[in-house]
Amino acid sequence: MPQTIDIAHSCGVLPSHDAPSLAFRGGSFAARLQDAFHFPALNTSVAEARQRVLARLREWGIDEVACDDAQLVVSELVTNAVRHTDSDKVSCQLRVGGAALRIEVADQGHAPTQPVARCSGTDEESGRGLLLVGALSQAWGVRPDDTGRGRVVWADVPHRRLAR
Repeated sequence: MPQTIDIAHSCGVLPSHDAPSLAFRGGSFAARLQDAFHFPALNTSVAEARQRVLARLREWGIDEVACDDAQLVVSELVTNAVRHTDSDKVSCQLRVGGAALRIEVADQGHAPTQPVARCSGTDEESGRGLLLVGALSQAWGVRPDDTGRGRVVWADVPHRRLAR
């Protein structure tokens, strides 16, 4: 089984072998709402990913707070995949199961380091994206992709389905 890293809502990293290993495959999650899409690993793809996520979540009747949170999470994860890996494309997968929306962003190539939340100084211009992901999600983590060359960064964002 590939090693998975589950990130706590702080600058610490905690290993977990069962949280994301479920990966919403099989079981009761299989019949839930899901979508997957791919973009070139370009800075312009970040806005396209946000728009796609918003359109799909609204179509599924997800509440606006969760839509806003999911857009920010996708923005941070796609930005990291574009900036910090040697990928040609970035993939995004959305799955609704129970009260959580699973967002997974996969890249094609390993960056020199593992994604970690870090406590940036007040004068630093970047480096807070994964802290934001942690603040907006119930949990997040990193696992190898199915090929073993890239990785998947995932986050579980709480949501409510609106009455239709």
